Formats: sequence, structure tokens, C-alpha cells
Amino acid sequence: MDTPSSFSLDMLATYKENSLLEVKSARGGLPNSLWESYSAFANSEGGVIVLGVKENSKDGSLYVEGLDDVHKLLKDFWNMVNNRQKVSCNILTDSMAVPDRIEGKDVIVIRVPRAERTSRPVYVGSDPRTGTYRRNFEGDYHCSIDEVSLMIRDSALVTDDNKLLTDLDVSVFCPDTVKSYRNIFQLIRQNHLWNKEDDAMFLRRIGAVREDKDTGKFHPTVAGLLMFGYEYEITAVFPNYFLDYQENRTNGIYARWTDRITSQSGDWSGNVFDFLLRVIPKLQADLKVPFMFKGNHLDEDTPLHKTVREATVNMLANADFYGRRGVVVQKGVDGFRFANPGSMRVSLTEAIQDSASDPRNGVMMKMLAMVKYGERAGSGLQGIFKTWQSVYHCAPKLEVTTSGGVDRTTLTLGFEGHQPDIEAMKLLYDNPDELIEVSDTPKSKGESKDVPQNGESVLQNVPQNNINVLQNEEDIPQNESFDIKKEIVKLINEDLQITREHIAKELNISSKTVGRYLSKLGISWEGHPKTGHWKLP
Repeated sequence: MDTPSSFSLDMLATYKENSLLEVKSARGGLPNSLWESYSAFANSEGGVIVLGVKENSKDGSLYVEGLDDVHKLLKDFWNMVNNRQKVSCNILTDSMAVPDRIEGKDVIVIRVPRAERTSRPVYVGSDPRTGTYRRNFEGDYHCSIDEVSLMIRDSALVTDDNKLLTDLDVSVFCPDTVKSYRNIFQLIRQNHLWNKEDDAMFLRRIGAVREDKDTGKFHPTVAGLLMFGYEYEITAVFPNYFLDYQENRTNGIYARWTDRITSQSGDWSGNVFDFLLRVIPKLQADLKVPFMFKGNHLDEDTPLHKTVREATVNMLANADFYGRRGVVVQKGVDGFRFANPGSMRVSLTEAIQDSASDPRNGVMMKMLAMVKYGERAGSGLQGIFKTWQSVYHCAPKLEVTTSGGVDRTTLTLGFEGHQPDIEAMKLLYDNPDELIEVSDTPKSKGESKDVPQNGESVLQNVPQNNINVLQNEEDIPQNESFDIKKEIVKLINEDLQITREHIAKELNISSKTVGRYLSKLGISWEGHPKTGHWKLP
């Protein structure tokens, strides 16, 4: 039995109680534990309760005991499930609790669906703090205050990040973050009317600031604080707020993180948007992708680049920032892991298969979508699964775990020892017929690269900030290597946003050679490909 819908009474002898199935005797009437199971299934992934069946305590097998007066029990059930003194709400339709027969004996089959978030928590009695349950393997457990609080917050029609923080003003925003966001917005939406607005009005337009109707003053929204605020201001509202990027390039017993970024380091703002600008380039840096040109421009945003970016944004858009343990992104030799506090607001099946979109931080998601970070159409997780399965021929893993009364959602994109299927990846591009692939393998001396020409060199139109340009590498005399390194560092110190092309022109070497020396020097590009800057070691 993989899902509640796959339950078949005829297959009962092959089942055992699990996270989706509960059996109860009900010989002496409806047991009180029935309502705990009803609450537990409703607050989890749904499940099936069968009355008139018992579990063998020795081996866990199920056997049919039968019911004496099935119609009376069914009537009692409907009366009680509609009694608000007994349970908080009835989420069943008539067809979800019906009598049936097996082995010549009467039973009642109750199919409890996963409750809509607006109906959660479904609880027993009159107090959600003491009457809310969830399902864990084959048992019902009493929910913690943290779990109940999250369900109550999620039940609101408007996402929690739309809340106005009336004790704060726009001084909590990091001006550099706002500038970075606006620069990217302007690059993507060059003719947008909002580009003419000042920062105060622009922040109102995107939902980072809103007016308090009682006072007429403007204050940050939760989404605005998370996106643009300073870490110490954010933690005043969200004491458990923590962003953590961990990169592991070592194996074995003494494996360690070789690169780490945390929101608490104090050398950057610590907000969500700056975290994305720092982390996404690192995640994408080693992806094995083809060099594909669309017209005269290199298509830097490959399907794998989009998948990694979408996974990062999905994690942040669904994070419960009140929750403990924070947001953690891990890049290792075996793949990527994205973990956030909080469960999914829709079932796992809906999230993966049905393109259901219900982000916990809806205003933040809207802001990110405005600068082409994240999908708003609900195809995010479905697209991630499709791309990863096509390219690596292994399925991503999405799971929700609960430990110490705290939910945590983890998306794992593992390699499982596979190399990327480049041919499969090419089919995932938008309009693949319009693309031209260019090999990055150097040809023999005197030969030119197989780069498409259209009146002018393709390379003249390729952004140079954070990509390898396809040119032949000059022969650099070994005794000049130290001077070249020194000159590169000097040029970058003078202008942290200088392009590789400009460095190459100044030193009369190729951009690819510049890239090789940057790697040797440990100099990396940080932030957006067009608005970021070089980071010196």
C-alpha cells in the first residue's frame, strides 16, 4: 500500500499497519483512539482506518474480527465527526466512510484525506495545543507546540511574509542589497516604469514595504526584511534565522567543509537575496554543460543551471524562518542537498507530480520571480525532477522528516556515480533547434575554433564576467607567469567589477588564459554574472 488511494480491502491479509493504515476492533463501540488517528492522518498525508480488524501483537499481521451492528456504528461515527466538541472539523465526504464486508464479516472503511492547510490543525477536543496529532510510521503522536504553531500560521489565506512589521522602518534594509536587486531588475526589465522610481517607491511596488492604515506610516513587510535586511535585524524577529552554505570537496573519515558561507559571519548583510547571489554561482561553478550559442550569444543559463537555481529558491520560498536548525545548502562530491525548516504546504505527491504551487513565503517568491529567480507557475519541483532524471538518470529525493517536534524538508539531487547525459540535456533547452554547440577543445595551432560567424565574431557579444570564452590560449613564457599574476591582481584591485575581456586586452593575452590564472590565484566571481564582483582570497 503506497498511497491511501491504493488501499484494497481484498488485499488486507497482505498489509500491516503503517503510516497510511490503521486498524481498530470497535467491538465495544467507537474507540477514543479513532479520533487521534483521524487527526493524525488529516494532519499528515492522509490514510485509511478500518474498523472491525485487529492487529496480531506477535507478528503484526491483520485479521478480521467483524462488527456486530455496522449501521449503528456508522451513524455514531457521522454524528461524532460533525460534533465540534469532539473534533475541530469534518473533512470527509459521504463516500469516505462506508460499510463493507470481508471474509463474510462486516467492517467499516474510513478514508481520511490530507486536510487542506486552511483547515489545519485538525484536532480532538477544544484545544489544538493538546488535541493535535500526526502520523509517524504506524503510530499517532501528539504534536509539539512548534508543529501546532506552524499549522496555524500556514492556515492563513495570506502568506505570513506579507505581515507588516510596525516596530521597524526602512533603515533595517541594506542599501547595497537593494542596489543589487534594482540593478538586476533593470537589466532584465529595461523599459519597466518602476526603474524611474526612487528606492522608497520601488520597495513599495515590489511588496517590501507597505503602509500602516492606522498611522499612515510605511514599514517593512516580513518578506522585505528577509530579502533586504541586516542579519541582526532579521534575528530580532526570527531568533532561529540561519542561512548556511557548505561545500565539501574531500572524501574519507576526515572530510571537512572546504568552503562555507553563513548569515552570522558578520562580513556581509546576511539576508536572503545576498545569500542567493553568493551561493548560486558556487553551486553552478562545476556543472558539466555544453557550450551552446543562441544567435551571437552564449547561452549561459543551461537547464542544469536553472535546476540548481530553482532548487535553492524553492528551499527559501518554503522555509519556515521561525523554525529551528535554519536553512542549509550542501554541495558535495555526491551531489547537492537543500534543507529548510518546515514541511511542505501541499502533499509530496502534489508538489512533485501536479505542479501544485503554494509557497510559504509567497511575497518573497514574487520578488524573486521579478528578477528571474524561481518559477511562479508551480512547475518548480516538477521541472527539477524532470531535468535531473533526464540528465543524470536518477531520481531526486524529496522528504519531510520530524525530529524533536520540528519538521524539516530536504531535497537531494544526487549523482549516484553518473556523469551528465549531455545529449539528453540538449533536448531540455527552450527551442533547441535554434542553438549551436561549440566545442571547447583546443584545435591545432593555426586553426580557428568552430565558432558560428554572423558578420562579426560571436565572442564580441558574450558576457565575460564569469564564463570561459572559447579562444585559443597563447603560449605564455614560464618566466613571465609571476608578472602576469601580479598584473591581474593589480587590475582587479583597481576595479573589482572588471571583466575578463578587459583584463585580457590590458595584458594582451586570451580571456581563457586569464581564467586559468584567476583559478590559480584563488580569485572567484561573487554575485550575479553581470552585477557582481571579484573576490580576492
